[in-house]
Amino acid sequence: MVRSIEVDYRFPPGIDPERQGKVIAIGQTAGTWDARFQHREEVMRSHLGEVINIQTDDQKYSIVTVAFPEANVENDIPSLLTMIFGKYSMAGSGKVIAVRLGENYGKRPKLGITGIRDRLAVPNRPLIMAIFKPALGLSAADHADILEQVAFAGLDLIKDDEILPDLPTAPTLERLKACRTVLDRVRSETGRNVLYAVNITGSAIALIEKARTLVKAGANALLLNVLTYGFSVLEALATDPEINVPIFVHPAFAGSLCASPDHGLAYSVVLGTLMAHAGADAVLYPAHYGSLPFDPTEEAKIRDTLRSRNVFPVPSAGIHAGIIPQVLADYGNDVILNAGTGIMDHPDGPAAGVKTFTELIVNN
Repeated sequence: MVRSIEVDYRFPPGIDPERQGKVIAIGQTAGTWDARFQHREEVMRSHLGEVINIQTDDQKYSIVTVAFPEANVENDIPSLLTMIFGKYSMAGSGKVIAVRLGENYGKRPKLGITGIRDRLAVPNRPLIMAIFKPALGLSAADHADILEQVAFAGLDLIKDDEILPDLPTAPTLERLKACRTVLDRVRSETGRNVLYAVNITGSAIALIEKARTLVKAGANALLLNVLTYGFSVLEALATDPEINVPIFVHPAFAGSLCASPDHGLAYSVVLGTLMAHAGADAVLYPAHYGSLPFDPTEEAKIRDTLRSRNVFPVPSAGIHAGIIPQVLADYGNDVILNAGTGIMDHPDGPAAGVKTFTELIVNN
């Protein structure tokens, strides 16, 4: 049986859905052929996409489902994106709102929800993550000082800010070495593990080697801006046996792909389906009650898609103490609460910010 990948495209009123669906199904797969290739027709047809459904939603938008042969791609995200929305992405209005992949398509997380919980020895409550703030201008020693405050207060995870590259003022390896000392002290004095997701940057080849170096130097988690560095980089990190730590992925640049109502890809496709099949262990994305505008329906789809593949959902951007009861009602236990200023700008200091989050989780 030929396995297929199903993709839903949404077209605004005024566009002929049957015509556009066929343009995609044929143009993004085998294309056309003439009498010269009659002897190859059977093989070529096996690579052809097919329109399998057309519906109209409440807003009079057309939803066209195209089935693509899985044999056309390489079990990765880059070839998948090229097939389902490559040159057609430049053809006018049309948005990818769902991609349905087989269970075995792509990569699985190395650790995911269960593995991260095992490493932290926290089996069943929401996890608390902080972000180093200010994002830029801190030295390696400054990072270690902040980490000491929040880690001894009970924090589970901390990450670099996504905009912090490998700068001379606080080189990545120096930040790690300074923070590793704190992590070792926390482990020795409290018995707790705290994960520090170090931001990895650089060219594709250098980035993979840098990740290996960081892990050898004691990094216990990594942070990657997938959409700016590429899905193939995430896939390489996820499958490298030397990089045996969880990979946290950031949604930076997602708005440029997803924000338009009539073009691009849905947030739930990019931050849910694609990340979940590319090897991410935990995925950050905006919470709809946070500081960035976000659709709660898309957020719920992301959450459920990630969990279906053992990937931690990490609602972010404006998470503060006042909305924790609502977040817990929406997410339950399998969630990482990611707070930057919500912890670091607490009037009594970052340690008090962590303790406030902890108390609210315990009491809810």
